[in-house]
Amino acid sequence: MATIAQGRPVTGTGTVATATHETATATATRCVFAAVRLALGWTFLWAFLDKLFGLGHETAAKAAWINGGHPTEGFLKFGAKGPFAGFYHAIAGNVFVDTLFMLGLLGIGIALTAGIGIRVAAATGALLYLMMWTVVLPPENNPFLDDHLINAAILVGLALVGAGNTLGLGKWWAGTALVRRLPWLT
Repeated sequence: MATIAQGRPVTGTGTVATATHETATATATRCVFAAVRLALGWTFLWAFLDKLFGLGHETAAKAAWINGGHPTEGFLKFGAKGPFAGFYHAIAGNVFVDTLFMLGLLGIGIALTAGIGIRVAAATGALLYLMMWTVVLPPENNPFLDDHLINAAILVGLALVGAGNTLGLGKWWAGTALVRRLPWLT
């Protein structure tokens, strides 16, 4: 993001070096990306909570994971269509798949909401969105594109701009010994 010092670019080469003041546009951009990160994080957390407890929005209490329900069963068994339908029907309700799905929702949601591990959350979240896109092909309202692909791209963008550093714990996380040793965890 561009920074300026006393109204001029920090370097004369067209590149931007570290400066003490950030433009209003750069600040607004950081805040917008942080808000998008938080919103996507909440969508993952909400899906986890609703499927875990059966809060009645998409999951009835009797189908909750804590009541023995299978969070992947309904969508994969009854919603899958297209070239991958057979694969998704075969894994619907599998305990291992349910567990991976729920841990994925929780982990991605926590990481995005807290602003930590954004690269890992973006990669796994984008993969989950891509898989969900392949469950129903072609998409209902477009021959190719739907919100799953758009959200996957947004997640990658959030990782690229370091969206966890604004309204999140990203800077602190990056300074931990673990992340300094394994930078891919940022």
